[in-house]
Amino acid sequence: MRDVAIVGFAQHPNVAHFPGNEIEMLLPVVSQAIASSGLQRGEIDVTTAASNDFFAGQAFAFVRALDAVGAYPVIDDSHVDMDGAWALYEAWVRIQTGEVDTALVYALGRTSAGRLHEITPLQYDPYSMQMLGIAPTDLAALQARVLLEAAVVDERAMGEIVARSWRDGVANPRVWHEVAPTLEEYLASPKLRDPLRALDCAPQTDGAAAIVLASAERAADTCETPVWIRGIDHRIDTHYPGARELGECPSAREAGQRASQGATPDFAELSACYSHEEVLLRRELGLGADTVINPSGGALTANPIMATGLVRFVEAAARISRGEGTRGLVHASSGPCLQQNLVAVIEGGAR
Repeated sequence: MRDVAIVGFAQHPNVAHFPGNEIEMLLPVVSQAIASSGLQRGEIDVTTAASNDFFAGQAFAFVRALDAVGAYPVIDDSHVDMDGAWALYEAWVRIQTGEVDTALVYALGRTSAGRLHEITPLQYDPYSMQMLGIAPTDLAALQARVLLEAAVVDERAMGEIVARSWRDGVANPRVWHEVAPTLEEYLASPKLRDPLRALDCAPQTDGAAAIVLASAERAADTCETPVWIRGIDHRIDTHYPGARELGECPSAREAGQRASQGATPDFAELSACYSHEEVLLRRELGLGADTVINPSGGALTANPIMATGLVRFVEAAARISRGEGTRGLVHASSGPCLQQNLVAVIEGGAR
């Protein structure tokens, strides 16, 4: 296996609505990530991108976004209709093969362009689920109810997760919120989809992120403090929520075991888009009380869908680069009720 490092990264501040187009959002992020890597644009061997045209509200939006990378020098390009964490995984695999030594990964999330509760169900099975018009929050509420009735979590614990996440999010300059709700305010708020309150659910957010990866040989030439990807894996459960035990998440558990190989992280950036998901993920990933969870505020305060998982990599790499942790666990998810999960362990220090 080749050692692969994160040598550059950048993130667009998360906002409720970005008034410009994809290029205007991506260009400064891509440029900053490349500049921080020590590489020139011509030294990037491949780009892998992630976005969704349905969310962007226009056909072939991912092609238009290529203008942010630049037409020259000509570069190998790939696009995945998944969260940006899976674009990073593709780039990592290509470096593993020896085909390339450097890669630019970027992801764009513009959820304000459409109505998620109408768009997202279109990805479900057309024969048994799509016609139900059931939205992600509806399915998440079913999972939360399963966990509540199994006494895995209670409403107060969910409220404490919300209050902590928002306190951390308010302190994060890349999150636009200014006031964090208290536990008492959470408990007094009405239910959105019983048992979930609005504060239990991630907000719609516009944002983008970019990361530059390099093999160990190239990282040594370009970056004084690389952040190493020590392990990475992703797994998937069945597409049908009704065919799963919603109180468990075997794909997250297996991906975590394969990626971590028993290593204990100082902190974890989890793509928990609902408060109860954090409880389930902590259990499945074996994260103890000593592991700091979502110090950035996590997806509960900023959720640029299609970029949320890559943002977790950026936040974790930035934390390690600032010396606020040595080893971090990064998690990304896709599909209803944590259907598909990617887990990585990253750390600073010598190769």
